[in-house]
Amino acid sequence: MKTTLSFDDWDVSAAPAIGEFQATAAISASPDGCTVPPIDPEQKRVVNGQADINQLAPFKYPWAWSFFLNANRNHWTPLEISMAQDVHDYQHKLTSAERHVFENVLAYLTTSDILAMRNIGLAVMEKMSAPELQIYQARQVYEEALHTWTYQHCIETLGIDQREIYNRYRVVPEIHGKIALANRRLQGVLQSDRPLTDRDALHEFAMAYLFFAAVFEGCWFYNGFSPIFALQRRGLMKGAAEQLQYIMRDEVLHCAFGIRVVRQLLDEENLTLDPQALREMWDEAEVVETAYAGYILREPILGYNAGLHIEQFRYVANRRARQVGLTAPFPGAENVLPWLDEQANLRKEKNFFETRVTEYQTGGALVWE
Repeated sequence: MKTTLSFDDWDVSAAPAIGEFQATAAISASPDGCTVPPIDPEQKRVVNGQADINQLAPFKYPWAWSFFLNANRNHWTPLEISMAQDVHDYQHKLTSAERHVFENVLAYLTTSDILAMRNIGLAVMEKMSAPELQIYQARQVYEEALHTWTYQHCIETLGIDQREIYNRYRVVPEIHGKIALANRRLQGVLQSDRPLTDRDALHEFAMAYLFFAAVFEGCWFYNGFSPIFALQRRGLMKGAAEQLQYIMRDEVLHCAFGIRVVRQLLDEENLTLDPQALREMWDEAEVVETAYAGYILREPILGYNAGLHIEQFRYVANRRARQVGLTAPFPGAENVLPWLDEQANLRKEKNFFETRVTEYQTGGALVWE
C-alpha cells in the first residue's frame, strides 16, 4: 500500500476533524463531594493558560490531537529493516569520500536528536499550558529517542568506532558549529526564571521555538538526510536510507506541529517577531550549514555536492518561512533536489522474505491530508 506525503500538502491549519468529547453535565463531582464546573476550553492557551492542565477535553486545539494520532500510526523500530547489504556496501563499495559523508552525517545526527529530545522533554513541554499540546510533544520525545537508537543501531551494525564518532561534534569545528548555534538559540526555551507573561521573554521564547521547528528540525534535519538519500538513489546503503525515511516522516510532523504552535502563539499573544532578529536567525543558520556542507562534502560524491546541499537548504528555508507567514529569507533559491520530498513517501515493494513487512496497520494507516 502506497502512502503519499508532501510537507507542502500537509495543511497544518486544517487538520482532520476528530471526535470531540461532549460534557454530559454542567458540573462534575469531586471525590470530597464538592462540585466544580468543567473547564472552559477558551481558557486554554499555548502558554500562560488558566485551564486545568490535567483535563484533556474539551479540546481547544483538536489539530494537536490529530498530530498525536498520526504520529502513532508511523510506529516502527530500527530492527525491522535489514542492514546486511549495508555492511557489504560500507566495507567494499563506498569510496573514501562517500564513507566520509556517511560517517559525518551520522556523527551530526547522533548529537542532534539527543539535543532535540532534551529540548522538548525538559523545556518546551513544561511551558505548554494545554494538555493536548503536551501529549503530542511526549510522543515527540519518544521519537527523538527512537531516532537516537536508530543511529546507534547503524553504527553498531556497521562496526563504526562508537567512541570516535560520538565525539566528533566536539572535535570537528564544522559539526560543532551547528550544535553550538542550536544550544545558544535554544536558551530562550530552556530559561525557567523568566515568566512568559513578560513580553520580552515571550518574544525570546517564540524566536527560540521558531528556530527549533523551522531551522533545526525543518531545515537541518529535513535537508540533512539528503547526502545519504543520494547514496540510496545509486543503490548504496539502502537499509540506512530506509531507516532515515521513517525518521523523516517523524520530522515532517515535528516541524509541521512546531510551526502550527508558533502561528497559534503569535496569534493568541498578538506578537510580532522582530524582522532583524529573524534575519539574523536565517543568516546564522546559513553560515554554519555552509561550513558543515563544505566539510562533509569536501570531495563531491556522484550526484551530490556542497553547492546542491546549500541551495536546497535555502529553498527549504523559504518554504518554512512562508508556512509561518513570514517573508522568504533567500529569494530566488531553487529546488535543486526535487526528489527530496519523495523520500517521505515509503514505497514498500519488497519480497516478503527479504525484509519484515512494516507497512501494516501502523505505517499503512497514516492519513496525510
